[in-house]
Amino acid sequence: MKRKTWVLVGAGILAFGGVLSLFQDDQEDTATAAPKPSATAPAKPAAEAAESATESGIPSPDAGQQAALTRALRTIDPGLVAKEERAVSRARDVCADIKGGKDAATVQRNTKSRYEGGSVPNLTDDQAADIVTAVKSSFCG
Repeated sequence: MKRKTWVLVGAGILAFGGVLSLFQDDQEDTATAAPKPSATAPAKPAAEAAESATESGIPSPDAGQQAALTRALRTIDPGLVAKEERAVSRARDVCADIKGGKDAATVQRNTKSRYEGGSVPNLTDDQAADIVTAVKSSFCG
């Protein structure tokens, strides 16, 4: 009877060790995985961001220009800046169309397509034209 007990105990230890090794493998994978960006990571300095924007050929608004842009967008429709970072990214795309020499009708149509949906499901043509004006007057002149 003692022999059976020891066999069962040994089998239990082996099974428990196998389970532990599964967890240990997960921890090793996590430890060797690429580090995730920290929410508290320092932002790029303004000069570095401007340099990056210049390299891509698409202007990027500085802090004052971004504030003017978001104020103008809120005036058109508050939903346009529900996510400010996204609104600025879209504004940079509008600016790329302008700087790329696209005709006014195409710029306006693309602007409407970019900003329509989500918080602003039905953007009017007039609102799209106002967005183009806001982009031009704030940083893409």
